[in-house]
Amino acid sequence: MSATLAAVLPAAIPSPDRGVWHLGPIPIRAYALCIIAGIVIALWWGERRLVARGGRPGTVLDVAVWAIPFGLVGGRLYHVATDWHVYFGPGGDPLGALEIWNGGLGIWGAIALGGVGAWIGCRRYGVPLPAFADAVAPGIVAAQAVGRLGNWFNQELYGGPTTLPWGLEIYRRVDPATGLEDPIGGVALDATPIAVVHPTFLYELLWNLAVAVVVVLADRWFRLGHGRAFAVYVAGYTLGRFFIELMRTDPATRVFGDVRINVVVAAVLFVAATAYVVFAPKGREEISQPDPERGDPEREDA
Repeated sequence: MSATLAAVLPAAIPSPDRGVWHLGPIPIRAYALCIIAGIVIALWWGERRLVARGGRPGTVLDVAVWAIPFGLVGGRLYHVATDWHVYFGPGGDPLGALEIWNGGLGIWGAIALGGVGAWIGCRRYGVPLPAFADAVAPGIVAAQAVGRLGNWFNQELYGGPTTLPWGLEIYRRVDPATGLEDPIGGVALDATPIAVVHPTFLYELLWNLAVAVVVVLADRWFRLGHGRAFAVYVAGYTLGRFFIELMRTDPATRVFGDVRINVVVAAVLFVAATAYVVFAPKGREEISQPDPERGDPEREDA
């Protein structure tokens, strides 16, 4: 039985042969599609949760108009700042710092600057930022999970070599027109793997989905409010990211000798988020937004 199963199952997880398709001159990038799909999920789920808490329908989309652009800029800025040598070091490509379609969004910067955009939007539409953050928390971490699929298409953010059956096959990709190596935009003409590695993107994807479930259950059981559901998300995400980051082998900025900077950031944020969960006000606040039609507060049953 085991021999039959071994013959049926692949020895490793194959990578896609490419991450970019072309409709004439228009490139269709899997990484961008995954990011967009994640945003759609976060908006849909966050809308349902905010309305259930008493928010006005449409508020999540209104706030997202501010939060998403800020988040994209923040994510890119963090990536460029922590990998500055790739763009501004010897032999670097400064214009590459603008090529967001080739991957490279730091979640820490995305959440930080996205939070600024959300704060602006929440002030404009009369919803407390902590309540908004609690509503969108599970959707954000689910969106991160979907976004990690983009790393699979890009053959990036993986770990060291492994012989485990869920190892990830890495192929050499080239530009078909020139034959030059092109890891992001190229095509794998030969399906022979050049390495079999830990799929750390998959580990993080599965962990993020588990964190989304934990946030929902904790919110339901303990009626979290005042930003505590969002803090549970941050604590849960950073706990997993800390250990997954230690497995990754891609180039990264190092601090304190030879520690990846994202390991340090994850540890600091885990401690801060855990402290917030413990010491923040208990209970759940009510949301009372002004009615745009009447100009007075309107409350909906949660």
